[in-house]
This record gives sequence, structure tokens and C-alpha cells, in this order.
Amino acid sequence: MTARHDACVLAGGMARRLGGRDKPGLRVGGRPLVERVAAAVPGAERLIVVGAPRPGLPGAVFLREDPPGSGPVPALRAGMTAVTAPWVVLLAADLPFLTPGHVSALLDAAEGAAGAVLLDDEDRPQWLAGVWRTARLTRALDGYEGRSLHGLLGPLEPVGLRLPGRPWFDCDTPDDLLRAGGDAPGTAAPA
Repeated sequence: MTARHDACVLAGGMARRLGGRDKPGLRVGGRPLVERVAAAVPGAERLIVVGAPRPGLPGAVFLREDPPGSGPVPALRAGMTAVTAPWVVLLAADLPFLTPGHVSALLDAAEGAAGAVLLDDEDRPQWLAGVWRTARLTRALDGYEGRSLHGLLGPLEPVGLRLPGRPWFDCDTPDDLLRAGGDAPGTAAPA
């Protein structure tokens, strides 16, 4: 499916397990995580990043949740204000192994459903690695007062998709970052 889509990348948060570092700016393979994720959605009509503006993402729309750092649901709510395409790719900014092929597979899997999400090796849905029908997601957000992405997205009954290459793997800890081939927090990375 080559459905028209925007991409909403959640790039805020406190990164407590990384000592408060700028997680989206940490490098894997010499490139900031958020730029790696943006490269996975080259077909997006609009790239929306909910987080601090970044120089390596020309043309992106930068927004902030209110208040900043208040969590993924407020961040998603902020990001959705800029979505205009019929589909939205919802991603965390710390997915170093995600590729355009993974995103295409999600879009294909979502056809006929409200959305599709990646499943990890234990078949758990990864809520920040999926695609959604914009209208369905907007309606779900309208009446939702909770803080959990599972509580918001689970009732939409997305298609779950397991794909090779661990595209759902995120970098939440220094060990995760090292396993992904990144620079250890606190070390200098080449510019």
C-alpha cells in the first residue's frame, strides 16, 4: 500500500535511564537516533517531531507537548495537530534498526484495519512503532483522559506484525545504546 501518510516522531521525554541525556541526539552508526528514525519515513508528506528543534531535520515541523516532558499521550496529542494525511506513522525517536521497508510493511498490514504495530520477540505490541488511520486516532484521542498509550491504542485493535531485524528495538539504557552500536552516553561522538 502506498497510502498517503505523515510521520509523527515523539522525541521528548526525560531519558532518566540515560542520565537525562538528549536521547534522540545520541548517535548510532555516527548518526543521531532521531535522524535514523526520520530516514525510515522518506515517503511521509510531512515529518512532525514532537520535541526540541534539531538542525539535521530540514523541513520537519517541530512541536512541543504541554507541558514539555509530560509523556507520550500529550506528545501524541500535540503532534496530531499537524497531521493532514489520511495515515500517520507513529514512532519513537530511538529506533535505530527501523527502515523504510519496515514502515512499508506496517502500512500494508494496516490496510482494512485501524492501524498496525510492530510486535517484539515476545509478541508484545510496541505502541511507538506503528501506523494509524488519522481519523480513527483523532477520535480515540478526543475522549481519552488516560496517560497510557496501551489504553489509548489497544482498543483500536491494530494488526500486530513481527518483522526481521528487530525494528522495534529502542535505546532506553546505556546498554541498549551499546548493543545498537552507539556511542556510550558521556563519550564524545564524531561530528
